[in-house]
Amino acid sequence: MERLANRVCLVTGSTGIAGAAARRLASEGAAVFVVSRTPEHAAGLAEEIRAAGGRAAAAAADLREPDAVAGAVTACRAAFGRIDGLFAVAGGSGRAFGDGPLHRLTPEGWEETLALNLRTQALVCRAVLQAMVEQAPTATGSRGALLLMSSILALAPSPGYFATHAYTAAKGAILSLTRALAAYYAPYQIRVNAVAPALTTSRMSVRAAADPATVAFARWKQPLAGGLLDPEAVAHAAVYFLSDESRYVTGQILQIDGGWGVTGEPWLGESEADQ
Repeated sequence: MERLANRVCLVTGSTGIAGAAARRLASEGAAVFVVSRTPEHAAGLAEEIRAAGGRAAAAAADLREPDAVAGAVTACRAAFGRIDGLFAVAGGSGRAFGDGPLHRLTPEGWEETLALNLRTQALVCRAVLQAMVEQAPTATGSRGALLLMSSILALAPSPGYFATHAYTAAKGAILSLTRALAAYYAPYQIRVNAVAPALTTSRMSVRAAADPATVAFARWKQPLAGGLLDPEAVAHAAVYFLSDESRYVTGQILQIDGGWGVTGEPWLGESEADQ
């Protein structure tokens, strides 16, 4: 199957969900351009895709910096001619910066976490949209599709295990940004959607995956997965949203959560995880 034949997809990030999505998009015929802050990760993923018979190129960029973002988008267009799809995955935990419950949250934790998870998405979308509005539509009339990365925490908080309020605020803002962009760019034949995964195996979830209590919580909270989600589960959704299968779908938020959003959580106060 080549649902993305002759399409060019830019993916931000190179491990976890981003890595799984880049491989999956390439397997469906897309030329994939990988952008990551870590040069060896980006180049290694692109080489892996090429070795498997796909088309891929890569660039390293700090996506918090406008000039770096612009350079990466320019490099993608130089390599493949256009951009048909964006999956903006790059982001991460702000715990190292001081993210946590709001009454303990440091100003640095707030700023750094929003820069990592919201500023990056906005800057990448801005640069990609600047390219898309000027390019000719495909045979099916599409100028492009954007897929943003939110989190189940923006819709169904977990106060006992994931009380990271700056991260949740950033992911909630992405939901609003998705809807606003979808409304504005629909007349341009550009679609904008978002995914909101639950706890997924990735570099970001290493701490959670090493904590027996959190793993047990994930088994209960995500009963369809029986634990942490596979990143491939999100990659499948990326193929749908960036292909013509979703050509009439925009402004939507897809929860990929293994049942998290419909499984209750006891909350009796501050837990040891928040100490």
